[in-house]
Amino acid sequence: MLGAGATGAYIGAALARGGADVVLVARGEHLDAMQQHGVQVRSPRGDFSQPVVATDSLDALVNADVVFVALKAHTLPQLASELSDRLRPETTVIAAQNGVPWWYFHGHPGPHSRLRLDSVDPDGIVSNAIDPASVIGCVIYCSTEITSPGVINHIEGTRFAIGEPDGTITDRCRRVAEAVVAGGLKCPIEPRIREHIWLKLVGNVAFNPVSVLTGATMGEMGAVPETRHLLRTMMSEAAAVAAALEIELPVSLDRRLQAAIAVGDHRTSMLQDYQAGKPLEFGCLTGAVVELADQLDVDIPAIRAVHACVKLIETHRKPPTRQRGDDAR
Repeated sequence: MLGAGATGAYIGAALARGGADVVLVARGEHLDAMQQHGVQVRSPRGDFSQPVVATDSLDALVNADVVFVALKAHTLPQLASELSDRLRPETTVIAAQNGVPWWYFHGHPGPHSRLRLDSVDPDGIVSNAIDPASVIGCVIYCSTEITSPGVINHIEGTRFAIGEPDGTITDRCRRVAEAVVAGGLKCPIEPRIREHIWLKLVGNVAFNPVSVLTGATMGEMGAVPETRHLLRTMMSEAAAVAAALEIELPVSLDRRLQAAIAVGDHRTSMLQDYQAGKPLEFGCLTGAVVELADQLDVDIPAIRAVHACVKLIETHRKPPTRQRGDDAR
């Protein structure tokens, strides 16, 4: 589990509880706590404590059959060379980043199969380091926070959808799903994983950056009619970009909006990072959607405006004091 932050540690603890041979790669005080006390999970589904093997060395990847990449999307280009040196050709890479993933157009069944996004894969550095053929896509449907080192607050959601970029149902997907389910989580294998990427993205592209601009939780953003209208507009614009890529969302935008608001008193991951002084993960969200809109000639004025504001905030605030572990989800 590369990047065992809030979500990565939660999944890793569940996998270990289910009997999988798991190594969590993390840093700093969070790593120290997990090494000494395991992962402590606080959840409405039931609290549990799980002893784990944890390290800060990327060498843990060398002999792995499966590497679950739970890093922030903007950190992947920085680590690409180190990952390339350690991944075996037969290693399966489960890519669990937010937004439009770097591998998105690998094997894409349309006219955009050779498209590459600088916002997530600048100069092709990630795709050159990690063979896209090794990748299984993953969409995370859960909310977690680190309340203190080694302690994870699981707020809601246990679903981790996975799928091959070409839509086939493979043995490696089945094996991964079996391990995740054994840990008490849900892991459907989706033949149309890109639809689920966009279903999550249309919400994240709105809620995450607006939360940084307002300091509001999910529920608070939905409580103000004007803000709710802005969120719905941004979601509609993102859905128009998805439609230009021939993506049909499996759930209506209104249902997606209501489900996000219903999460209630939860800070988005971007707001958590902003308040902690960490770099903001917006390139794969608004950045990628703006880049796609430019190439597909789709009008997205609300997303452009919010993207510009968040980029301004990130550009002019003081450089964060980097903490070991800031690259984990």
